[in-house]
Amino acid sequence: MIYKKYIKRVIDICAALVAILVFWWVYVIIAILVRFKLGSPVIFKQERVGKNEKIFMLYKFRSMSDAKDEKGNLLPDSVRLTKFGKLLRASSLDELPEMFNILRGEMSLIGPRPLPSEYLDYYNSFERQRHEVLPGLSGWAQVNGRTAIGWEKRFKYDVEYVKKISFGMDMKIIFLTIKKVFSHSDIIEAGNQGNFDDFRKNQWREQDAERNRQ
Repeated sequence: MIYKKYIKRVIDICAALVAILVFWWVYVIIAILVRFKLGSPVIFKQERVGKNEKIFMLYKFRSMSDAKDEKGNLLPDSVRLTKFGKLLRASSLDELPEMFNILRGEMSLIGPRPLPSEYLDYYNSFERQRHEVLPGLSGWAQVNGRTAIGWEKRFKYDVEYVKKISFGMDMKIIFLTIKKVFSHSDIIEAGNQGNFDDFRKNQWREQDAERNRQ
């Protein structure tokens, strides 16, 4: 398919370049605010899984503090996420540095959201299909519930996108993403959704328990 193989990448490069060159001042302002309110580092870096399960380093503006308990352990995400961090996430401004991931060919504007590398061992064969395309800044799952839907539904939408990818679908997702961002809908706080690895482990335990009862 011409769009998937060539045109989509050209659009990604042009859009990322325009975003960085036109809104460079937004990057500077957010970086200064993050430094002032949360300290260093300004950029949050984490290994994520990309196309064909290749690991890459994802960049985001930092949205959580380094608050620790009396033993020196980091407090839960829900506690470390400040009001400023919540604002960054609700507006999706924390995602702006991912434009550089797009320029590097590690991400696309639209695609399944890249998830942490530690989740790799927990996908089934159906879910792994989400890695057949570049991960995206936004995706089909994000405009159908964002972080408010469960893991199985998210993966169902991700794989559906992989199978139906087209210019029209990408434009629809971009429009719906902008609408979601401005309406601040389908957003839950950090720590409330749960990690995928914990979800899958619990699922396996339930399946084992069910087999033992049979």
